[in-house]
Amino acid sequence: MKLIFAPMEGISTYIYRRLHARFFGGVEEYFAPFIAPDGSGSFKSSALRDILPENNRDITLIPQLLVNRSEPFVHVAGELAAMGYGEVNLNIGCPSSTVVAKHKGSGMLLDLEGLDRCLNEIFSRSPLAVSIKTRMGLESTEEFPRILEIYKKYPLKRLIIHARARSGMYRSPVDIQGFLSCLDSCPWPLWYNGDLFSPDCATLWDMAGDRLAGLMLGRGAVADPALPRALNGGPALSVPELENFHGALLSAYLEAGYDGRSAMARLKELWFYMLCKFPDSRRETKALLRSQTLQDYSFAASALFHSGKFSPTCYFSQ
Repeated sequence: MKLIFAPMEGISTYIYRRLHARFFGGVEEYFAPFIAPDGSGSFKSSALRDILPENNRDITLIPQLLVNRSEPFVHVAGELAAMGYGEVNLNIGCPSSTVVAKHKGSGMLLDLEGLDRCLNEIFSRSPLAVSIKTRMGLESTEEFPRILEIYKKYPLKRLIIHARARSGMYRSPVDIQGFLSCLDSCPWPLWYNGDLFSPDCATLWDMAGDRLAGLMLGRGAVADPALPRALNGGPALSVPELENFHGALLSAYLEAGYDGRSAMARLKELWFYMLCKFPDSRRETKALLRSQTLQDYSFAASALFHSGKFSPTCYFSQ
């Protein structure tokens, strides 16, 4: 089963990616959290640091761009090509209100004629192969056939579909049947994304057969970093390896220059997902999330790991 790791803003940075690959593996490619260049193509130094080849050794990384105009896309794609990348992903899926208000991410679906013009310019000028990650519509997945007809005009490297409309954010049911209905008509590799939380999601692979290129795991793989391994027939997550992974992340953040408070903030973002593996741990969870010093945080994390409340069969499902 071919698996790739979704871009998770603020979470799946190069530090996380390298350690995930070392401790768990199971994914063929990692997608970097989006780069959001300004109109001239300039972007933050932190985004550059995240995609530098020397920070991503021993993994295959696909950079992602969040734009609504071709000029900054082509400019940054040129920089990525100079770094040795062969593919760049266009984000037409982010449902964030602040992103959509700028007609970026899934906000590009507000104006399909404008989307078509932008894609025409991108594909005629990009020095790299271009893939797309998309939602299936703004208000309804029934909008997707029209959107798909636009995509079919262009030589995509691949299409990754999050099987919801933007209005559903991450709460509405995914439209599995709507996704499956477009498998036969897509001329390029098609990847599925959305609510892949447990090994049971392998049934989608059985339903789609060889028409499906693979699965993109996001929140489910952050909640259970061994999920890709388990989907490929490997062992489930264990407490010792999760504790070791957590400790390696903490050390890596500190070595990268984060102060104690910033390192804790990064890890607490992960705990929003990983706490599903510790049901009935309200007291330990409260101590962990309320900790203000690195010493208190480390003590609370250790107490949680050794609480005996870990469950390998509990999965994130929000």
